[in-house]
This record gives sequence, structure tokens and C-alpha cells, in this order.
Amino acid sequence: MSASPSSERLGSLPGHLHGFALMHTGMRRDARRLTAAAPALTAAGTEAAARWWSRLRDVIDWHHRSEDHTLWPELLRKLPDCAEQAKKLADDHGELDAAMDGVSAALRPGSPAGGELTTAARRFSEVLHEHLADEEEIVFPVFLRLGERDYLDLEQRLVRTAPPRTLAYLPPWMFDEAPADSVRRVAATMPPPVRVLGRTVLRRRYERGLDAVLRPR
Repeated sequence: MSASPSSERLGSLPGHLHGFALMHTGMRRDARRLTAAAPALTAAGTEAAARWWSRLRDVIDWHHRSEDHTLWPELLRKLPDCAEQAKKLADDHGELDAAMDGVSAALRPGSPAGGELTTAARRFSEVLHEHLADEEEIVFPVFLRLGERDYLDLEQRLVRTAPPRTLAYLPPWMFDEAPADSVRRVAATMPPPVRVLGRTVLRRRYERGLDAVLRPR
């Protein structure tokens, strides 16, 4: 029996689903970075780490809002038998929000460095991994039912709902450590100016922000 489609096995997915998949691989990657950085982070590095976390949380918040308010309503219009799956994932978002609140609280100015953030980061990572596994078990088979053209049209609608700050962060964030073939596939769906900015100005800005978790202090 073949393995179910998963963003952790990009080869299990058709190319037109790699954009959605890279969102999930980016979340898992950054959860690992946060968990690794948390024990080493001191009060001196908290402000920069909080800025980095704010950008990541913006991406996750937008991703889930766009699913709840755009993705699933459109999927249910085309595939009304998916209502139960949509409700389950919406309920899961509440648990993930609570885990992210814990990280945000641990990174507030004046919060003690070390233990509180380490615990919150681990909890966030656990909840995120469980949620993404549950979500992929549901959404990838639904996306395959939708078909490539309809899916890509829907994906473009989702992208247009992103706030400008999040939209500017997405290209370098999605492509960070991504396989070259997936980057090529996803970049081909972006307007040429976005591709150029994502490789230059936006990438440099993105990489500066990574210091907070790649070299915690």
C-alpha cells in the first residue's frame, strides 16, 4: 500500500500541490528552530526573537484564516460532502492558537528567559506537528478530487488574501531549505517581479531576521 500524501514526502504529491506543502514544511522547520534556540536564548536576544516569531505567527494566522474563510467555503461549494472534515480542522485551529499564545507570552519584554520559552516552544511544536498531520490527511485527498486547474485558481485566491507584510515574507520563507525542484515549480506560479524580489531584497531582509534563532544570544 502506498503512503498517504504528505508535505514531509514531497515526492508523494503532484507538483501543483507543492506550494501548499511548502507552507507546512516551513512551519515545521521553524518550530524545530524555535525549540532548538529557546534554551540558549537570553534576555538580550528576546526582542529579536520576538520579532522573528511575530512574522512566523503572522504567516500561520493568515494560513489558517484563509483556510477557514476562503479555502473551505470554496471547497464545500464544489464538494459539499466535506463538511465534517472542515469542522474538525477549524476546531484544531483553536488548540494551535492557544499553543502560539504561550510562545508569544514567553517572548514578551520582561519575561524570564529559558524555561518558560522552552516549555512553550515544545508545546507549540507538538501541537503544530499533530495538527499538520491531521490536516494533510484530510486536505490532500480533497485537493486531488478538485483537480489541478481548479486547485491552482483557488490557491491564487488564497494568496490574494494575504496582508502585504505577510505577502512580502512568503517567498523567501517558503523557499528556505526547500528542494530546488519544488522551488522551481512554485516560483513559476508567481509574477516575475515577485520572483525577482523574493531572490534579492526580500531574501536579504528575511535572512537578517533569522539570526535571532540560528544564532541565539
